[in-house]
Amino acid sequence: MSRPMEGVRIVELAQFTFVPASGAVLADWGADVIKIEHAQTGDAQRGLVSILGLDQGVASKTFFPIMEGPNRGKRSIGLDLETEGGRKVFEELIRGADVFVTNFREPTRKKLGVDVDDVRAINPKVIYMRGTGMGPKGDEGPNGGYDQTAFWARSGHADAVTPDQIDALLPMPTGAYGDNIGGMTIAGGIAAALYKRAATGEPSVIDVSLLGVGLWTASFGINASLLAGGPLPKIPPIRNGSPRNPLSGGAYRTADGRYIQLGMLQPGRYWPEICQRLGRPELITDERFDTGQKVIDNAVVAAGYVAEMIGALTLEEFRTRMKGAQGQWALVQNYHEAGLDPQARANGYVGSVTDVDGIERELVLAPVQFDETPPEIRRAPQHAEHTDEILRELGIDDDRLIALKIEGAVT
Repeated sequence: MSRPMEGVRIVELAQFTFVPASGAVLADWGADVIKIEHAQTGDAQRGLVSILGLDQGVASKTFFPIMEGPNRGKRSIGLDLETEGGRKVFEELIRGADVFVTNFREPTRKKLGVDVDDVRAINPKVIYMRGTGMGPKGDEGPNGGYDQTAFWARSGHADAVTPDQIDALLPMPTGAYGDNIGGMTIAGGIAAALYKRAATGEPSVIDVSLLGVGLWTASFGINASLLAGGPLPKIPPIRNGSPRNPLSGGAYRTADGRYIQLGMLQPGRYWPEICQRLGRPELITDERFDTGQKVIDNAVVAAGYVAEMIGALTLEEFRTRMKGAQGQWALVQNYHEAGLDPQARANGYVGSVTDVDGIERELVLAPVQFDETPPEIRRAPQHAEHTDEILRELGIDDDRLIALKIEGAVT
């Protein structure tokens, strides 16, 4: 198994999903990620389990995707940084770290003595990564933010997907939507910073914000609106193709009520194939559609025919007709179907992990693979599960370990 981050040690002081998700990716890639949690309360995300765990129909009382997804493969140490003993342990961890990552806000970082200058005073070569809601500069730099605010609302996504006709704002399609995109972004930044340090000897300070990630993922629309000098008109929901392409745009419905999304951006190229495979070969030579330009010029009429052809078939009949086709299409799937998708399974995009009770569970894996090999993953740690193990690796003997526990510095 290829583990390109083998030998890299990451110390993570972060909560919820944005930033911790990057640690999960790096752990998938082989890094040793040590997650610092508050000695008594742990990651605040653990408190969300009661809200977003069993209440959402999750069957297990010990395996919660809200914690497992962004924290699998890590080791957890319970540490109180406001105690003398906890501070000394933190300093020992930083001395052996390659990267320090945090999403604590600037006032909290300064209060705890974990800001850039504080950490660099302990280890001048450590790569320092800070994840923020709104970016480190500007009037709102010290403010916090979550993906539903900084990523979804602030960067234009929520407005873009909400039709003017409804009296509500559409939410993110799933929890931690922007957080997970941000975590992948952070992992890439850390990889680049490690390369730079190896090449030049110079460590970096990395900044990734939910606002910045939101703007990047919405950049097509934002760039176009900046060029236009104002907001772009919203595209209303479209049924059956688009005004200029019957083979892309609005989805088509099958006879048994499933939706097929066509994505054939060259309608003239794929029109003959669609007509032949779906049982209307005479439309290939129809004078309204016998050239690519005519298919574009008569897209609305052509879309009507495509709707009839697909609407006469069940999903399985459509699949059979389109097997081996060159044109691009996809079934509109729900999350459960997506997790079971045979193509996703064939490529190792979903992997198994053994939970704390010894039961095999499944999680989506990081989308980057090395040497055509999916990563092997371990479950997320329980709160402070690896405290003793990590302290002993730091050379702390049993007497000092007991003293630290009596002080409340560690759990």
